Amino acid sequence: MKFHSTQFGMQEVDPESILTFPNGMPGFEASTRYKLFHQEESPDQPVVVHWLQSVDEPDVAFALVDPAVFGLNYEFVLSDEEERLLQMGKVEDIAVLLIAYKPQPDADSKANINANINGPIVLNTRTRLGMQKVLVGLEADITLKSKKPAA
Repeated sequence: MKFHSTQFGMQEVDPESILTFPNGMPGFEASTRYKLFHQEESPDQPVVVHWLQSVDEPDVAFALVDPAVFGLNYEFVLSDEEERLLQMGKVEDIAVLLIAYKPQPDADSKANINANINGPIVLNTRTRLGMQKVLVGLEADITLKSKKPAA
């Protein structure tokens, strides 16, 4: 299957590798099919950023990070409806990723990357179904900073 991505150009992917978000994501409800891209892993360089590219809308792509890479541990409960949506069988099949973004440039944030901890992406790696879980009442703000000074 071929599709065009504004960020990645023309892509050919195995249709079996497409992730489906049955309800889309908040603000992107019409975009239900995504492809997850990442660099190949090497023993000394773990994957830090994944790209969730919409197959339906070429301009829609999200940078995703694994919260564990940054020492974050998520613990939340999925509703019965969310478990049905993901066709959840075993908790081991579930992956949680965060949408990362670069805030508007200013003197305090030139080298920072923020993560949306209130809306983690929840994926069933077995069924290839996903959703964005909106966590209400979570009070925290996390900024990921580069160790290198900004140029």
